[in-house]
Amino acid sequence: MKAVSIKEPGGPEVLEWTDVEDPAPAAGEVVIDVVASALNRADVMQRWGLYPRAPGTSPYPGLEVSGRISALGEGVSGWQVGEEVCALLTGGGYAQKVAVPTGQLLTVPKGIGLAESAALPETTATVWSNLVMTAGLKKGETLLVHGGAGGVGTMAVQVAKALGARVVTTVGGPEKAARARQLGADVAIDYRAEDFTEYGPYDVILDVVGGDYLERNVRSLAADGRLVVIGLQNGLEGRLNLAEVVFKRISVHGTTLRTRSEEQKAAIVAEVQDRVWPMIESGAVQLVIDQTVPMAEAAEAHRLMEAGGHIGKILLVND
Repeated sequence: MKAVSIKEPGGPEVLEWTDVEDPAPAAGEVVIDVVASALNRADVMQRWGLYPRAPGTSPYPGLEVSGRISALGEGVSGWQVGEEVCALLTGGGYAQKVAVPTGQLLTVPKGIGLAESAALPETTATVWSNLVMTAGLKKGETLLVHGGAGGVGTMAVQVAKALGARVVTTVGGPEKAARARQLGADVAIDYRAEDFTEYGPYDVILDVVGGDYLERNVRSLAADGRLVVIGLQNGLEGRLNLAEVVFKRISVHGTTLRTRSEEQKAAIVAEVQDRVWPMIESGAVQLVIDQTVPMAEAAEAHRLMEAGGHIGKILLVND
């Protein structure tokens, strides 16, 4: 088969579409013939050498796919060869085939095309695990989503609205602000012109930025507020006023999906299938795809992501 390999840490030019060995399913796994994968910011970090993979996992980038099951590992039941699925991965999605534990498989939601469904597993699992399973977002609370025009952001805005929250989001520019409001955001802040702290206090903040946002995030949280940091685009360090943390009883969480155990991922995927899929199938939550790019041209897709002009997800599609 072919897969996108990373020659060495660096820019998009280090990605190569090359011949590699076919994966074989271990016990409890299936092999998927990949129809599509989707870009995530973690793929860019991996390409730069800043997001190392766990030992024994695929060296190829790609944290979500859709396709058809082509082989079953020992002990697999409940899934059949030829079945159309999408899946959450630890890596390896930029390829023609990938092996994945059955606990990370999802059905394709009704009304969503097979290729398009590749844009769902990582974003829905990230949003649900952080907003609900970690932060405990409740109906009537106010959520601040940083990066509301990206793949995670567009999903977080919609899922939070479906849960009955008031949603504020930061975006880069008026076009993205307008799209965020179309998706349900009550307030869309252009971070280039406005300070998000002026629109608080917030019960929950989902932060994909990190770095110097930490101090302002904590300052703008309400009493008993929860901050969940899932991205580090602005750097690895920030100032933290511990007095605010203590006296407002604030919780600060740092999470990543990729390094969780198979058991933890399976539990998240099960909740996504049970709770988020009905939102998608009813139309309450839309799948937002900016554009599709051939898998063999993954380098160009990475350039598009780093340019920052996209809204929603960028898909990689196999021939």
